[in-house]
Amino acid sequence: MKRQSVKKSLLLPFIFITLMAIASVGVSFFFSVLYGFIAAITLFIVLIICVFLFRWIFKRFDTYLDDLSGKVTLASDRAIKNMPIGIIVLNQHDQIEWMNKFLTERTERNVISDPINEVYPNILKQLEKAKEIEIMNNGYTYRVKYSKDEGILYFLDVSEEAEIRQAYDDEQPIIATLFLDNYDEITQNMNDTQRSEINSMVTRVISRWAQEHNVYFKRYSSDQFVAYLNRRILREIEDTNFDILSQLREKSVGYRAQLTLSIGVGEGSENLIDLGEMSQSGLDLALGRGGDQVAIKTMNGNVRFYGGKTDPMEKRTRVRARVISHALKDILLEGDKVIVMGHTRPDLDAIGAAVGVTRFAMMNNLESYIILNESDIDPTLRRVMDEIDQKPELKERFITSDEAWDMMTSKTTLVIVDTHKPEMVIDKDILNKANRKVVIDHHRRGEEFISNPLLVYMEPYASSTAELVTELLEYQTTEQRLTRLESTVMYAGIIVDTRNFTLRTGSRTFDAASYLRAHGADTILTQHFLKDDIETYIKRTELIRTVDLQDNGIAIAHGEEHQIYHPVTVAQAADELLSLDGVEASYVIAKREDDLVGISARSLGEFNVQLTMEALGGGGHLTNAATQMKDVTVEEAIAQLKQAIQEQIDRSDNA
Repeated sequence: MKRQSVKKSLLLPFIFITLMAIASVGVSFFFSVLYGFIAAITLFIVLIICVFLFRWIFKRFDTYLDDLSGKVTLASDRAIKNMPIGIIVLNQHDQIEWMNKFLTERTERNVISDPINEVYPNILKQLEKAKEIEIMNNGYTYRVKYSKDEGILYFLDVSEEAEIRQAYDDEQPIIATLFLDNYDEITQNMNDTQRSEINSMVTRVISRWAQEHNVYFKRYSSDQFVAYLNRRILREIEDTNFDILSQLREKSVGYRAQLTLSIGVGEGSENLIDLGEMSQSGLDLALGRGGDQVAIKTMNGNVRFYGGKTDPMEKRTRVRARVISHALKDILLEGDKVIVMGHTRPDLDAIGAAVGVTRFAMMNNLESYIILNESDIDPTLRRVMDEIDQKPELKERFITSDEAWDMMTSKTTLVIVDTHKPEMVIDKDILNKANRKVVIDHHRRGEEFISNPLLVYMEPYASSTAELVTELLEYQTTEQRLTRLESTVMYAGIIVDTRNFTLRTGSRTFDAASYLRAHGADTILTQHFLKDDIETYIKRTELIRTVDLQDNGIAIAHGEEHQIYHPVTVAQAADELLSLDGVEASYVIAKREDDLVGISARSLGEFNVQLTMEALGGGGHLTNAATQMKDVTVEEAIAQLKQAIQEQIDRSDNA
């Protein structure tokens, strides 16, 4: 069709000129018959010549086009077969019908008639989500596009480009800050010779590790180092699960000490200032989670953790507690009133700590209130509230979220106790409205943290938040004292979180309990608070009956799919499983009222249940952790839990 249109485009002007010439000859006959005949003969001769000339041109034109078409067809055929772009043609069943020579030579076997998704796993599913993707196959990197209408896949070899990107990524700078968690505590009673020996050991261990991985490091204080490396080296170190942590811990045993190391790493930026700040932030995060671990922080806010396998050593000092107590007093006095809020479904530790904070505020002549909604009260807390209802002075401190919202001003100080995660507080709107915030918590620090607090008092070495608040109360010089009921509620908070002083109990825990007993804490009333009703006891027994004790000492129990269990019942079942012979760690999975599947995890210290729960979106302590899972059945939750446990065991074996 194109060939005919070209010919027409050439003939039309000629025909037009011919018609004009014939008209001119016709006109010439009116003036002279002789000149008319001469013009007609001349025109006829010219037309004959033009016809032959056009026939010759069209013949040459057809020959040229036929020759060109042949060459183009041959070139196209050779190009499709040999050009450095892979082409795969699929049939209607997504099977490979044909592929060009470029891909055939790079394929180890004959794949004609094979499903494309088997040769290149899930390639069509990936292309449904993106216009083009990158895949690796047999050592080559391809950028793949898919023309669905024609059923053709195009593979562009970008191996060289990928190598350049990889080389660029490998050389990205990384800054790490290393901190000896308990250096001061261990060396404070050493003489100069012992201190020199342990310093030499630390430098030797870290130096050997740094040389092995081509890391530059510099010690800039007795307990801090800075290291410079690149992303390739960081990946190599991550493959070893940061074995420097265990190396230093094991070497220090020979010096009658147990030194632990925390590392903060900043990555994901070419700006060295940003890297330094992320490194320090990562170190703060690692220390806030108890130390002896690594926190790798990236520019997008993601954090990867390694280590954290040992129980945090108690390293709080009376000086720090006194300083925090006075700092909290100054902050509260700058505001007009104090509102205290714990986590959703508060336990006795959260309520005990909240009661202690309100007494702290009252010691400084400030109004103070505790947010507690009726929906947050469980059976155990109901027994506590029944006692509180008999004490008008204490009862008046408890308010609902709506009442708190109405009475809050820009100067109101909001104290969050027993949690530091924004999504876990009783009322997020109250949290967002507050301009002045204080956080008091004993959990290991997670990725999410309440923004812009005026004061943070986080001690993962403490048994409970009630213990921390008790210590703060000790340094308030006032004639006001804790009442008997206040002391009892705080004492109950410590009892619950330590399982009657058996878990996470340090010398300071007994000091705090002694202080509360001296102020009238009633052990009999505490036992009354912790009593179970018959239904709760039966449900807990039902959970324990399903226990599956594995060879590694890990016990897993679960509730029925259709049965709803209170989180406290699930937690109590996990606690009770630890008392069974051969159980080192326990996990209990059950449905909750809010259509979630909750998991409570407990450990005697050998197995870090916090790492397991973090892998499933939760958190907590080495010996006490939990998580909630959405859109899963109990059976699916058990499967995911077992996978997370196995992955943790595999990482531990490889460390």
